[in-house]
Amino acid sequence: MDRTDSTDELVTALLTASRVLVGVSARSLADVAESLTMTQFRLLVVLSNAGTVRLNQLADALGVNASTALRTVDRLIAAGLVSRTENPDDRREVRLSLTPDGAETVERATSRRRAELARIVDRMPQSRRREIVQALLAFNDAAGEPEATPHRPAW
Repeated sequence: MDRTDSTDELVTALLTASRVLVGVSARSLADVAESLTMTQFRLLVVLSNAGTVRLNQLADALGVNASTALRTVDRLIAAGLVSRTENPDDRREVRLSLTPDGAETVERATSRRRAELARIVDRMPQSRRREIVQALLAFNDAAGEPEATPHRPAW
């Protein structure tokens, strides 16, 4: 098998797995907060991992422009999930962070997602799990995604 065949095979396997993961994500989010979109939830997760950030930092982390991030932030502020505060040292700078409700939303959705993923993993052969973990860690590293930390408070 040449490189192209192995790349295509891996991409196909990842596309299939991504359908499973999107389904798990959508169900876990719908159970917690029906009105949140996946994009809004992703923003909450980024804030959960990063803590307090400036808008440009948040936009960079999401891979969107600042105006797109700002529109999403405004909706989440209105929903009581994100807070905006001025930097006391530079009033032109706005800092964004999760509210306690935002942190709880991330925590509850992540817990539900973790439980559903655990049910799927339990149906997988034990002998293959270590190689899958190693492959996924390499994939996450290549994508620049920080590792999810189990049982860590979101704020």
